Formats: sequence, structure tokens, C-alpha cells
Amino acid sequence: MTGTGQEADYKKDLHVYLQDARDAFLWKLEELSEYDIRRPMTATGTNLLGLVKHVTGAEGFYFGDVFGRPVDAPELWIAGDAEPNADLWATADESRDEIVAQYKRVWAHSDATIGALDLDATGLLPGGEGNELTLHRALVHMVAETQRHAGHADIVRELIDGTTGQRIGGENMAPGDSAWWGSHRGRVERAAREASGGSGSA
Repeated sequence: MTGTGQEADYKKDLHVYLQDARDAFLWKLEELSEYDIRRPMTATGTNLLGLVKHVTGAEGFYFGDVFGRPVDAPELWIAGDAEPNADLWATADESRDEIVAQYKRVWAHSDATIGALDLDATGLLPGGEGNELTLHRALVHMVAETQRHAGHADIVRELIDGTTGQRIGGENMAPGDSAWWGSHRGRVERAAREASGGSGSA
């Protein structure tokens, strides 16, 4: 049974924000080489394709396993027996097409769960009694989780080739060419040095 009225509006709002983050993830991969979508851009190995793989596993867990609706998805290492960080990077034999297709398939399964259940429907987290989770809480969690990692993808993509923005074309960024952004960055750097007494160190 699906909710009506105000509940349906709440569900729709949460779903819109979740889908917005999903779409942002996929365009962050566009026009990049196999190397660039996989290359680790931080000391802890953060990479674009691994982020997609991770949120796929998270959706499979929160909208699948928790509500007794299992779906084939990457196992979250923090929720199972997988090796540490296994869901946060792609092996050489895991293709981009395979990972993207799996993400879309899992989010379709998630959408079916969201559509089928009321917001106050409860599922169970691992760990025994007292670990109930409502669909409402699962949706809030996955919106926060996916948007958080989409923010990571924003930074990783900018580090790779300078591409920015939530949408193709960077419509939500301040207008300016590379010279303008260089000047802006310099201004931010000068403010940082001034605030630190000019030392340029922590």
C-alpha cells in the first residue's frame, strides 16, 4: 500500500533529492577515460567509479536487505564480510558499463521498494532486536549518504580535469573564465595567509 496526501508529498520530495544525486553521480563519469574514472585522487584512494559502486551497495542494503527485498549489489564492507574498502574501488575486470548498469538496476529496485511501502513501514538492520528502521529514515539516510558522496565526486572530478557543477555546464557555479577563477583563488589564498599571520602554514 502506498501513502496518500501529505505522506505521499514527503516521499516524493525525498525521492526527488535522491534521484538528483544519482543523476549527478553518473554525469561525473562522462567524457573521462577508464583510468580517470578509477584513479585514486586522495590519500585514502577516493575515486569516481568506486563512489558509484559504494552508493549502489548502500541502496541495495537499505532498500533491499533491510526490508526483506534482497537485490544483487556490491556488499558494503562495513555491513558484511567483504575486505576493507572493497565497495569503494573497481578492480580492472569490473567495467564501467557493468557498474553503471548495476547502479541503475539497483536504484530501480529501490524505487520499487519506495513505491510499495508506506513511510512508516519498518525494516530490520542487522544486529538483532531493537534495530528497526522505517522507510522514512532509510530514505533520509540514503539522500544524505548519496548527496555526501556526490559532493566527494564533485571535488574528485574537479581535481581530474577542472570540470565543476551539479549539472553539465556547471550552471550552479559563479560565472567566470579560467582567468577569473585564477584571480578568485588567489584572493582566497591571500585571505588565508593574512588570517594565519602570513605564514601560510597551519
